Amino acid sequence: MRNIAALFSILMPGFGQLYNRQFIKGVIFVAIEHFDNISGKINKAIQLDLNGFHQQALDTVVYDGMLFYPGFYVYAIWDAWYYAKKGANKTLSSIPFLIGGFLGEFGALFASKLPFPALTVGLLMIVPSVIGMIIFRRQ
Repeated sequence: MRNIAALFSILMPGFGQLYNRQFIKGVIFVAIEHFDNISGKINKAIQLDLNGFHQQALDTVVYDGMLFYPGFYVYAIWDAWYYAKKGANKTLSSIPFLIGGFLGEFGALFASKLPFPALTVGLLMIVPSVIGMIIFRRQ
C-alpha cells in the first residue's frame, strides 16, 4: 500500500521505509531526521510558531540545519511511496515531489515574510506531494 508508506513518512521520515521493510534505509533516515531536527531546532520552532510566537520561532531555528530538511523530508516521502510498489515511472512520479521540495526550500528561505512560517512551509511540501500521489496512483 503506497499511500500508507507515504503517510508514515509524512509522520516521520524513515517510517515509510520501515513499513516497506527497508530496515537499514529506514533507520538511517530516522537518524538523519533526528540529527537535522536537533541541529536545526526545528521542533522547537514549530511549537513556538503554532502557538503564535512567530518571531521567537524564527529566532530559535538554526538555518544551517533547517535548510537541509525540506528536501530530505520530501525525498523520504517519495522514496517510501515509490518503492512500495514496483513498476512506477521513476522520472515522472518524482516531479510533484521535487516541486514540493523546492517550494519547501523557498518557503524556508522566506520564512520571515510569512504569517505562519512552520505551517506554510509544511503545507508547501506536503500539498504537492499528495497531489503527486493522487496523479500517479495508477502506476
